[in-house]
Amino acid sequence: MTTPIDIYSLIGFVGTACIIGAYAYLTYVEQPNPYILHGTNLAGAALLTVSLLVHTNWPSLVLEGFWAAIAVFGLAKALRKPRKAAS
Repeated sequence: MTTPIDIYSLIGFVGTACIIGAYAYLTYVEQPNPYILHGTNLAGAALLTVSLLVHTNWPSLVLEGFWAAIAVFGLAKALRKPRKAAS
């Protein structure tokens, strides 16, 4: 079975790359910046959601909803945390 790649699939691939990139960033960086980590995860979830709204896969769509919610929570937590003064 072959399915042509349309713009929505390409958007989904970019979202996948964002999420994989965020996970790699978390793994390789000693002290990851929460804005980069959660922002990239949120962008990836949003892009995958766009793709999944066209090419519906309900379990994956639910997963992206939770992924986005966790990313928003992480960003909110980072915004509430007091910042250290630059040395």
